[in-house]
Amino acid sequence: MLETLFPRRAANEYHGAPLAGWALAAMTLLTLGRSAAHVALPDGGAQSIATIPVDDFTANGAAALIHVFSEWGLSQLLFGVFYVIVLWRYRSLIPLMWLFILVEYAGRLLLGFAKPVEVAGTAPGAVGNYVFIPLALIMLVLALRERRV
Repeated sequence: MLETLFPRRAANEYHGAPLAGWALAAMTLLTLGRSAAHVALPDGGAQSIATIPVDDFTANGAAALIHVFSEWGLSQLLFGVFYVIVLWRYRSLIPLMWLFILVEYAGRLLLGFAKPVEVAGTAPGAVGNYVFIPLALIMLVLALRERRV
C-alpha cells in the first residue's frame, strides 16, 4: 500500500478504482473554478461567497482580506494545475492526490474550529469540508485498491 501511495517512479499507470480517477477529474474542475472565482471576484469571494462581512472592516482591513483571498485562489489554481498534470501524465499519483485533498479539507475544518471567523451565513466551503473529507477518504481507499483483472 505504501508503494502505491508513494511510488518510486511516477508513471501514467493507474491500477486503482476508475471511480477515484473520475472523481479526481471532477475535483479538479471544482478546484479550478473556485480558484478562478477567488482570483477574479472584486472581493476575492470573501463576502460574496464566504459571507464574511467585509463591508464592516476598515478600508485597509478589507483590502488585506481581499488580497489574502485572491492569493488563496492562486494557491488553488496551482493545486488544480497539479491535478491536471497528474491526470494527464502521472496517474500513478492519484492516490497521493486524494491524500492531499483529505489533509487539506480536514485541515480547513480543524482551523475553522481553532480560529473561527464570524460570517453572515454559511459559506459553501464550510459545507464542503463535511462533504469532501469522507469523499476524499473513500476515494483514497478506492485509489489504493488494486483492480482485479
